[in-house]
Amino acid sequence: MQKKHIFEIMQRLALIFIFIFPLIIHTSHAQQEELFYTSSGKISFTSDAPLEVIKAGSDELSGILNLTDRSFSFSIPMSSFQGFNSSLQRTHFNENYLETEKYPKSTFNGKIIEEVDFKSPGTLKIRAKGKLHIHGFEQDRIIRCTIKIGPGVINVDAEFNVPLEDHDIAIPSIVQQKIAEFIDVRIQFTMREMN
Repeated sequence: MQKKHIFEIMQRLALIFIFIFPLIIHTSHAQQEELFYTSSGKISFTSDAPLEVIKAGSDELSGILNLTDRSFSFSIPMSSFQGFNSSLQRTHFNENYLETEKYPKSTFNGKIIEEVDFKSPGTLKIRAKGKLHIHGFEQDRIIRCTIKIGPGVINVDAEFNVPLEDHDIAIPSIVQQKIAEFIDVRIQFTMREMN
């Protein structure tokens, strides 16, 4: 009878070890992570074609950066872009080209390549390597950024282009002279420490 009681205690201890110990480790690890975020980053794009220049922007870029492992994740609702040369142009952007009802968000997830000391204030050039997901199509990208580190903040500025072909965004031949094959993108935002 005593052996059975000891066996039951051992089983319970084993279960506690299997299920609770990893949770404790994970919680401890999560507390050590240093997270910075933005919820109102600015992103703008320019299509500079022979017959027309189109510009639009959004201030709804959101994202998070984990300073511990330099990983990041960013997202933008595609229907949040404003500007354009007319409301009809914005409608075509959402309905015909980006199909924002079907593909509501574009994302960029990955990791900063360089080892960065985020405790030291200053301005640095870094490379963000990850997967850029637009219009349901994903591409590996390296985006060069300038970051300015200050007390509790990280300012980010980057310019890059997006080839429409990479994300299966088809432009009808009738408007090919009005929409560029490569879209110039600029992002500017401030990330703050997550409490």
